[in-house]
Amino acid sequence: MKVAVVGATGLVGTKMLQVLAERNFPVSELLPVASEKSVGKEITFRDKTYKVVSMTDAIAAKPDVALFSAGGSTSLEWAPRFAEAGITVIDNSSAWRMDPARPLIVPEINADILTADDKIIANPNCSTIQMVVALNPLHKRYGIKRVVVSTYQSVTGTGVKAVTQLENERKGVSGEMAYKYPIDLNVIPQIDVFLDNGYTKEEMKMVLETKKIMRDDNIRVTSTTVRIPVMGGHSESVNVEFAQDFDLAELRSLLEAAPGVVVTDDIANQLYPMPKDAHEKDEVFVGRLRRDETQENTLNMWIVSDNLRKGAATNAVQIAEYLTEKGLL
Repeated sequence: MKVAVVGATGLVGTKMLQVLAERNFPVSELLPVASEKSVGKEITFRDKTYKVVSMTDAIAAKPDVALFSAGGSTSLEWAPRFAEAGITVIDNSSAWRMDPARPLIVPEINADILTADDKIIANPNCSTIQMVVALNPLHKRYGIKRVVVSTYQSVTGTGVKAVTQLENERKGVSGEMAYKYPIDLNVIPQIDVFLDNGYTKEEMKMVLETKKIMRDDNIRVTSTTVRIPVMGGHSESVNVEFAQDFDLAELRSLLEAAPGVVVTDDIANQLYPMPKDAHEKDEVFVGRLRRDETQENTLNMWIVSDNLRKGAATNAVQIAEYLTEKGLL
């Protein structure tokens, strides 16, 4: 299969290449694509060297699928051009997520809606993906009424510039700032821009994307998203109110049986998910399962996942795997 990776030199693009190799995706020909300034640079994939090509050259080469991670404006401009050429685009930006004509896919939950006619498929926001993977089996059984989520998000979600800022601060070196404030020994309760309602764009992504992925507009979600000085993955404190009461042992069993979920919840031995343990893994890790003692039918849980993998690259590759398996490419 001929595969293009658009944004191949960025953090997520690099991770996409790594995941394609690790999962033995059937790549017969690779087209690494990046901005004009990167054209001609070399990248390595499966011990072979490839030259970065331009957007127009990639379209002319007619890949079967293009994994995009090049930002929203680039995707808005170029994804339709790829699609018009008959190329299936799986886009990691926010450009198409809330477009009612475009599917927003987490394979464990809603890949069944995909058809061969879907030429632009949206990959959800990283913080949304890990939350819905854990919530979906519980929603099916108990019916989710309301979710209150606070996130603790890795600097890798911002990109290379933020990683460099954190590393510089730890070394006591001045340099370019990805954030308005220092991030080392600090937390920043703002991810993306503020909207008119006082929430950030990231917070509203979690609200709207959850409803779309889980195919239920009645789920109420409220979110606070926070940047913290870690690099292993995103963490989330999630409070979930159900329509029905639950047995905690049964709920735990549902999570243990859910695809893509690992339950790490042994408080006697102080075992619970942490970003360093999720780093370079594809699963969503869940722990600190306990009843909310202040409200009926309500659960507290802690969810951790590697935001560059399941939160971005792995989810995109899993979508491509599903399309291949179903003969939709």
